[in-house]
Amino acid sequence: MKSIQRGVVLAAVAIAGFAPAAMAGPLATPTAAAVSASSVMSMVQALTSCFQVVATIPAGAFPTAVGDNPKTNTVYVTNDGSNTVSVINARNDKVVATVPVGRSPRGVAANPRTDTVYATNSDARTVSVINGRTNNVVATIPVGVFPIGVAVSVKTNTVYVANDGSSTVSVINGRTNNVVATIPVGGDPVAAAANPKTRMIYTANILASTVSVINGRTNNVVATIPVGVFPSGVAVNPKTNTVYVTNSRSNTVSVINGRTNTVIATVRVGLLPEGVAVNPKTKIKAVYVANANSNTVSVISGRTNTVVATVPVGKGPFGVAANPMTDTSYVANIDSDTVSVILSCPKQAAAASRAGRS
Repeated sequence: MKSIQRGVVLAAVAIAGFAPAAMAGPLATPTAAAVSASSVMSMVQALTSCFQVVATIPAGAFPTAVGDNPKTNTVYVTNDGSNTVSVINARNDKVVATVPVGRSPRGVAANPRTDTVYATNSDARTVSVINGRTNNVVATIPVGVFPIGVAVSVKTNTVYVANDGSSTVSVINGRTNNVVATIPVGGDPVAAAANPKTRMIYTANILASTVSVINGRTNNVVATIPVGVFPSGVAVNPKTNTVYVTNSRSNTVSVINGRTNTVIATVRVGLLPEGVAVNPKTKIKAVYVANANSNTVSVISGRTNTVVATVPVGKGPFGVAANPMTDTSYVANIDSDTVSVILSCPKQAAAASRAGRS
């Protein structure tokens, strides 16, 4: 029982932003500052009350991926079995439109500057371009074989599409909706993420168990990083230049230093982790991992690379997106045909952090 309490305290310390360093007794002193019993309890309460599901939204058949536009507070969900994209008003958690797209939409990403949404249609070998103001498809772009992951580099208005069947990345000019380059990468890329600050693009190559690093200025692969078995999701924290990769067969997340392109930590999460998203504005630099076979979302502290919360969601959580403006994340549950809405509580976490430093 003492070991369990000790783990809870350490997790509470982690969520408050402390590094659990020197262990000098039954209850560790995380820093030189003393932490009173009441301060520890406040941190534990912050941990247990944060990251709860506050809404469950019906979606289409087999929702696989989630993207969001923080500026408009709109969420987009690809429904693989319905050949549609559900448009959710995140202010009231209501579906406000259902947009027909191509066959088997698997990935989605939004450009908040242009209010444009991109959905990959795996069986059609195309990308549907949706006008976020009208919720109409304004263009359909041919890409490679079985496109799945998609990422947008906002500053350059460039779209990157991971073509699983071609082992390539299609580079789309967001102004012209034309493919301007095709980049060979590792075996079967299924996910993509972009760092707008460094202009580096990352693809998770599921059969090669690697991550390809693409220089967005030259459209060349500049590094290939070994990760866990069957990497299926990738996300970037541009503020810390850190990359997070879900390894679906290893039940882990690989943490990559974007400056050195090396794995600096491996975090064990739930069963069959798929989607991953980052909220860089939270105090703990929260990373959300959808565990498809556990029906949970693991919340990782990007400060300590430890799991600080596990949130039960719907059946088969697959895709996840985070809105840093509202401290809310959205999870597509492929077996429930729903989207779970998870709200964090930065005020409680901040209060716990202040209590710990007093």
